[in-house]
Amino acid sequence: MKGPLFYSKILLFGEYGIIKDSKGLSIPYNFYNGALKTDENPSDNAIASNKSLKRFADYLEHIDDALVTFDTASLKKHIEAGMYFDSSIPQGYGVGSSGALVAAIYDKYAFDKITVLENLTREKLLKLKSIFSEMESFFHGKSSGLDPLNSYLSIPILINSKDNIEATGIPAQQSEGNGAVFLLDSGIIGETAPMVSLFMENMKQEGFRSMLKNQFIKHTDACVDDFLKGDVKSLFRNTKQLSKVVLSHFKPMIPQQFHELWKKGIETNEYYLKLCGSGGGGYILGFTEDIDKAKQALADYKLEVVYNF
Repeated sequence: MKGPLFYSKILLFGEYGIIKDSKGLSIPYNFYNGALKTDENPSDNAIASNKSLKRFADYLEHIDDALVTFDTASLKKHIEAGMYFDSSIPQGYGVGSSGALVAAIYDKYAFDKITVLENLTREKLLKLKSIFSEMESFFHGKSSGLDPLNSYLSIPILINSKDNIEATGIPAQQSEGNGAVFLLDSGIIGETAPMVSLFMENMKQEGFRSMLKNQFIKHTDACVDDFLKGDVKSLFRNTKQLSKVVLSHFKPMIPQQFHELWKKGIETNEYYLKLCGSGGGGYILGFTEDIDKAKQALADYKLEVVYNF
């Protein structure tokens, strides 16, 4: 048995900011995916995933019925029969591994589910987001619900604010273009929960809150607008500012050995780095006006291009 595929996602802009109502832009990333599956001879990974699903199924029984109800009898029966989540999405890399799993479980076991085919009003998107937020909290302690939403719908999502999200189109990729968004593999697994609690701790300081509003959110919002309008020149100007702000104020979220590399990008303008997800490891997101130059400058690292300008 194998269920439909659910893809990974990339939050291009909005990490941390969306907790405090900045804009955000999330796009599906079809390079990685996952599906619910049962095998005759399960691997060690499959057995570990199956165990985790058991705990997840117990957790789902305690979600408020007014929000969503599941066919937990079938879910538990399938888990007993060895069902697991077969996924190529790296865990702890900021590309939505738990989001894809949540989307797959909702798709298969939720009663009265909202489907991708119906008219997705803002109310329906927000309802889905709050269901997914509740479900994904099992993995992270606190979740915006955006990763599963992106994975479930497999379309770009524009976050205008907490209560205002919409499906959106993004400018078509330019296959001949030199500009690119890429993923840089830090080679370290990141943990979401400690990074988010560190951020929440920082939010208690007046100075940090004011930096977030006047610098981080300002540049994040501008980047989202530039990207959607296809204004590449302005996008790179704002991404550079955002990269600077993150290096100054989100240092703990950047693995130590990448601080110099981050700074070098800003100084040479060959590339600009930003957090991908909560940081602390996993992927780092890169933006460059010249992918060949960036590849030379980052020759020691593994890059994956995700979008061309």
